[in-house]
Amino acid sequence: MSASATPDHLLNALRWRYATKRFDPARSISAGTWAALEESLVLTPSSMGLQPWRFLVITDPELKEALSAASWRQTQPRDCSHFVVMTVRRGLDDAHVDRYLARTAEVRGVTVDSLDKFRGMIAGSLGKARADGTLDNWQSHQIYIALGQFMAAAAMLGVDTCPMEGIEPARYDEILQLGGTGYATVVACAAGYRHAEDKYATTPKVRFKSADVLERR
Repeated sequence: MSASATPDHLLNALRWRYATKRFDPARSISAGTWAALEESLVLTPSSMGLQPWRFLVITDPELKEALSAASWRQTQPRDCSHFVVMTVRRGLDDAHVDRYLARTAEVRGVTVDSLDKFRGMIAGSLGKARADGTLDNWQSHQIYIALGQFMAAAAMLGVDTCPMEGIEPARYDEILQLGGTGYATVVACAAGYRHAEDKYATTPKVRFKSADVLERR
């Protein structure tokens, strides 16, 4: 399949995007555009394909207001079009692995039994991480792959975003009733359109020179 975007298109989109501080509450993302952005989340790569996450798309005004209060009163959750809360599966277990392998067999037209070797590899990796006490940390790191992919996809479609770690995850979990689900909030991302009066929209983007961050060998 040939690429549909040029290098200039990609770079222009990434130069255009910024962490939007003030969204226009009167503007909503169209259904078609949002469907593509949701699919970009679904298509996010993950270690061994396990997809240890669930993405909660928040558009209900009352929920957005509550999450704004749990974000140190930042207005992005309240004023954006769609607010995505990115949660990670804690204590990734055999049931999750079995569900993934069943889906793999369904999509690829093979039997679950034919995936036994793959199952063993997954079990070994998860078992070691569990024994080392790093399993949840490992899975939490992966959510940032989804965050980056979502922000880049949004920029390509002319949608503004703001990644948000300045939140109270425990309060998010309570507001969203995540207790007992096995999932916990890690990070969130607001999506919509910048307000005409957001001063940061015209503030020059500051990055180190390429030579300071890139090394070719």
